[in-house]
Amino acid sequence: MAKKLLALILLAVASSIFFYTLNKKSNLKIRIIETTDVHGSIYPYDFIQNQETNNSLAAVYTYVKEQRQNPDFETVLLDNGDILQGQPVVYYSNFEATDREHICAQVMNFMQYDAATVGNHDIEAGHPVYDKLNKEFNFPWMAANAINTKTGKPYFKPYTILERSGVKIAVLGLITPAIPNWLPENIWSGMEFEDMILTAKKWIKIIKEKEKPDIIIGLFHSGIDYTYDNSTAETYKNENATQLVAKNVNGFDIVFGGHDHQKYNFTVKSPDGSDVLIMDPRSYARCMAVVDIELNWNEEKNTWDKKITGQIIDTDTIVPDKVFMKKFAGFFEETKEYVNQEIGTFTKTIESKDALFGDSEFADLIHTIQLKISKAEISFTAPLSYDSEIKKGKVYVRDMFNLYRFENLLYTMRLSGNEIKKYLEYSANLWFNRMKDENDHLLKLKTTDEGNLHLASAYYNFSSAAGIDYVINLKAPEGERVHILRLSSGKEFDLNKEYLVAINSYRGNGGGGHLIKGAGIPKDKLSERVVHATDKDLRYYMIKWIEEQKSITPLCDNNWTLIPEKWYEKAKAKDMNLLFPED
Repeated sequence: MAKKLLALILLAVASSIFFYTLNKKSNLKIRIIETTDVHGSIYPYDFIQNQETNNSLAAVYTYVKEQRQNPDFETVLLDNGDILQGQPVVYYSNFEATDREHICAQVMNFMQYDAATVGNHDIEAGHPVYDKLNKEFNFPWMAANAINTKTGKPYFKPYTILERSGVKIAVLGLITPAIPNWLPENIWSGMEFEDMILTAKKWIKIIKEKEKPDIIIGLFHSGIDYTYDNSTAETYKNENATQLVAKNVNGFDIVFGGHDHQKYNFTVKSPDGSDVLIMDPRSYARCMAVVDIELNWNEEKNTWDKKITGQIIDTDTIVPDKVFMKKFAGFFEETKEYVNQEIGTFTKTIESKDALFGDSEFADLIHTIQLKISKAEISFTAPLSYDSEIKKGKVYVRDMFNLYRFENLLYTMRLSGNEIKKYLEYSANLWFNRMKDENDHLLKLKTTDEGNLHLASAYYNFSSAAGIDYVINLKAPEGERVHILRLSSGKEFDLNKEYLVAINSYRGNGGGGHLIKGAGIPKDKLSERVVHATDKDLRYYMIKWIEEQKSITPLCDNNWTLIPEKWYEKAKAKDMNLLFPED
């Protein structure tokens, strides 16, 4: 009996090998199509600006359908995370229309994605959203380095195997491990995020031994620039480790990056000297990464010879698919109705660009709302949009996505007067140039590879304060630029006293480094400083506050200034014209 069973097993194995070999064509072409950082750009429509656009998943689907009809190659469709934040259509599906299948599940299942990776902004939506969506997707949603703290295994699927004409394609998903630096722990509770390089080494070994794939793809929601925020190649849990993985881990043929919203198409060498193609198609469905793999069977080596080439394809000239638009027309109209709800009136126009150059009505409106909601003494905020405006007149739900871009919670934290000063010193150093004379730049700028001048630091780290009166000396050295005069109430400001401070959850968890590197509070001690946290995102409370006020006159309270004043005014005019020449 045992001999018969063994014979049957051997016959089955031999048959599998025979048919697998038979199914393998002597040559084959596979086309990989990848999107990343879509940020809710499902329709060719900007719900915030209330106007049509020329980038969307609807346009991506037109291209995907055409490729799938091409008999010359097989296709694979991948996404690299961060789809659940951005356009109001996903906010509405995340938090309002929760009684039905998520719009992203509906759309991506319809488009027949083969696999996707989880992004940090997908986690930001919270457990109820991403846990539900993970069940609704018809494809694996991956993050091998997001570890379930109860089981010690990945919270999401670590990798998947796709097969095309007998060719096995392994796709490993990784997420940036810096999430605890930005998001409240309750949002990612039950998970810890491991180093990308260490995780890749672990899983590439498992994949090779268990699956024996012909092609290995890395689908990493993480950027390319591993030096960002003063990190190095040796930084443990580097936020942007995509290129580091490609250079330090053998086995990958292609690595897709994301997270940083940049466009990349270049090749690096792995430790064994093999070429690894790195691709990143920017964001908001403006581009697709398209990789062609030509496979020719090598009889002598008993393996595939691979020729891999990549291109970035823009979507702006692609007509959105009519079937797609018709199928999801109902949710489109529902979202439009939601964002066009009137919530109040503004008596004047406010613009985010003003907040880049000093005290502004735009930032002070956020400060005002934060102080009212939290009842704190002091508020910190930064402009979360580079160049947006809310026009005078009726204000709608959609305008709140211009005023406040991200789904941050509002924290009330205990900070000493000295920590508040050091926080502002840190911000000023990121923000303002140390001027030598009146002809110098006001802002810290850097020259891009193309020779253009841009902000040296991210504008969303330009954090100002309300509730205190202070001066920033543009001539003074780092650490000696901020002079706090008093509380705006007129009371004395004491460096040794503790104050209640309103601050968003991104910053309150250490995002940007203001509290950790600036104020000097250890990362593991930040949670002890939180007195209160809102249960809903700050934008929700902003909407409710404006509804209560009905009519808003945005005012600049002029609680902080920059000196020397003549230097400031001249440099401000020059840099404003440089960064916003049309104005």
